[in-house]
Amino acid sequence: MAAIKIQVEKRAGLGKNKVDKIREENFVPGVIYGKDEETEHIKVERRMFEKVYKSAGTSTLIDLELEGKTAPVLIKEVQMHPFKNQYLHVDFQKLNMNETVKLTIPITLIGRDNIKLQPSILMQQLDEIEIECLPKDIPQSIEVEVSDITFDTPIFVSDLEIFNNENITILREADDVIASLAAPTEEAEEEEETVEADDVPVVGEESEE
Repeated sequence: MAAIKIQVEKRAGLGKNKVDKIREENFVPGVIYGKDEETEHIKVERRMFEKVYKSAGTSTLIDLELEGKTAPVLIKEVQMHPFKNQYLHVDFQKLNMNETVKLTIPITLIGRDNIKLQPSILMQQLDEIEIECLPKDIPQSIEVEVSDITFDTPIFVSDLEIFNNENITILREADDVIASLAAPTEEAEEEEETVEADDVPVVGEESEE
């Protein structure tokens, strides 16, 4: 069983008027789909969904309860209003615990503010990575410590903790760079700071006719 749970309800009727009414009632319309299964149209209470989505994102296994039955799912896609803070639609993907699934996991860099080499600029080339594994092996997160990174030793995919996990297939090359450190470029500050005395206006000075 997953640590995160969510309850949803079946919704009757489709179309813009129906989903608009659902949203007015503080629900988010959505669907549940899975391999060789019929798509189910559902709705989920907005505050509950917001809490679960904030915690789970799109890469954490969730137990979804519908009419007394529980199924493992991922939040596959969330549609947001272009300028309102409003969830328009959510897709849940039902999983078979015995079949592998492909998904994208975000990469979080830890220790950005504690990098020992200063001054320097940290560049993140990969902020997410695609993997394939059984649902039970989905990592909760992928974190990379960068406080000891140097100019000559970037962090590669092969440096990830999950790289040596035989239960997880990483769909990137081992030598793909995740993050690197660069020295800041020198700027011509003297030119920007130098102001010719002749160009500085004198306050109160009147021009002679």
